[in-house]
Amino acid sequence: MPAPLFGDTFPDTEIFGDAYMQDPYGAYVRLRKAGPVHQAKTPSGLPVWVVTDYEAVRAALTDGRLAKDADRMRAIADRKTAAAGGPSSVSETLAANMLNSDPPDHTRLRKLVVKAFTTRRVEQLRPRIAGITDELLDSLELRARNGQAVDLIKDFAFPVPIAVICELLGIPLAERETFRAWSKTLVGAGPREDVRHASMAMGGYLMQVIAAKRAQPSDDLLSDLIQVSDDGDRLDRLEVVSMTMLLLVAGHETTVNLIGNGILALLRHDDQRAALRADESLIRGAVEELLRYDGPAPMATMRFTAEPVEIGGVTIPAGEIVFLGLAAANRDGSRFDRPDELDITRPIGGHLGFGFGIHHCVGAPLARLEAEVTLGKFLRRFPDARLAVSPGALRWRSSVIMRGLESLPTTLALAGRVAHADTDTK
Repeated sequence: MPAPLFGDTFPDTEIFGDAYMQDPYGAYVRLRKAGPVHQAKTPSGLPVWVVTDYEAVRAALTDGRLAKDADRMRAIADRKTAAAGGPSSVSETLAANMLNSDPPDHTRLRKLVVKAFTTRRVEQLRPRIAGITDELLDSLELRARNGQAVDLIKDFAFPVPIAVICELLGIPLAERETFRAWSKTLVGAGPREDVRHASMAMGGYLMQVIAAKRAQPSDDLLSDLIQVSDDGDRLDRLEVVSMTMLLLVAGHETTVNLIGNGILALLRHDDQRAALRADESLIRGAVEELLRYDGPAPMATMRFTAEPVEIGGVTIPAGEIVFLGLAAANRDGSRFDRPDELDITRPIGGHLGFGFGIHHCVGAPLARLEAEVTLGKFLRRFPDARLAVSPGALRWRSSVIMRGLESLPTTLALAGRVAHADTDTK
């Protein structure tokens, strides 16, 4: 059975176009009604297959026939992009990591970092995360009292995760704005050559940092990775750079968007915000529900069919690139009651916000903790915060694999006085 081409079935909605980026959930409803598997093109013109039903996505996440080998993926992407008339952009510097590998390489690479992200190890970071959050909230309060603009993405959601992941890795925080620019390009849907240039620039910078760490190691994860490389020959230099890039980008991008999307959802649902303020023990469940409702990763990273694979009655040929719709699955009414409603008392479990299977996000415990701390403290400090613009004026970043706001202009209420954010969301 052939899969429907999205543009032919729904001519008023272009998947991965701007309308989709701004509001994908209506598109997901129509996609699921048409079937579990669809054909589309990414903004760069790469032909892909998209899976949208919960059961199909969950099963595909553990299907070994959907492979992630970096070299084969690059060859398929290059061939298909050339056929589509566009340049290649898959960088070797970015590709040589556990996210783009299958066992046994994936097992070897993941084993090197998983201990740093166990729930127990991550919980030890709680005091530091709380301290960073309090400092930022103090700054927000001061700015609010002075009537200054407040953008909760730039001024709150971004600084916490980038500080934490830089400290964990041992990377100078002074370059955080440069990292942010590179990162936004790497996960964005812009020109493929821009992605290549950003990956090469970040890779070049990290090579310098790694050389300095090799000469003078310290107590951080990057020094540990270098030590493993030098002593055990289990991680070559390219893998060290690529793994560091992955941890740096994923380690803050996911959490920035989890915090930003979460604050927006609570600002737009007064009843849920009031329930959380009334019972702070709900915060853990609230984070899980926010991950389901509007999580930071709408699509799992690319896979390809190592052989023909049948999904939901549709046979995807070998050598095809496949995206698994995590956000679409998380709004599937066959799995979740009232899927389009935010309910922070919903039973925990089942969502695919961090993926599933061997590629489940290794940093999930850290992202959850950062979201719990930041959202809880923000609501205590600014219980009456509200959007400074209409929801329709907000702009979402153009990205296939990340969902996040460009800015979040917010009004913070302080003792009968308010400070309005800059309403320019461009």
